[in-house]
Amino acid sequence: MTTSPEETPGADPAAAHEQLTDRLGIEITRWDADRLVGTMPVKGNRQPYGLLHGGASAALAETLGSIAAAMHAAPERLAVGLELSCTHHRGVTEGVVTGVCTPVHRGRSTATYEIAISDERERRVCTARLTCFLKEAPQR
Repeated sequence: MTTSPEETPGADPAAAHEQLTDRLGIEITRWDADRLVGTMPVKGNRQPYGLLHGGASAALAETLGSIAAAMHAAPERLAVGLELSCTHHRGVTEGVVTGVCTPVHRGRSTATYEIAISDERERRVCTARLTCFLKEAPQR
């Protein structure tokens, strides 16, 4: 089982220290292809009105969905984002949000995941859906 971003199937080791996850404070707390969970602080990820930035929620969702898809695709294929949609349900001004990623479809050429992002009171903040294209991994 994958335990860190550096071990994500197909990841470029040279880019391990240039991850958006570090800048946004995203931490993966459960590494499981059937239920991948990650957290992100609101502080440092706000828009000008003091609310959690929708783009930060989208980045959390794509991070979780992409990792789950990579775990499904490995080692023969790599996962790359194809489509991301996000519905923002409520604003959050402080604390930590948690994203829970679960599979909707896992095929040979595409994989789709739902990512539910909630606040510390377990109220849904955002619902995202990510589809990844699963392309053949380059021969090494």
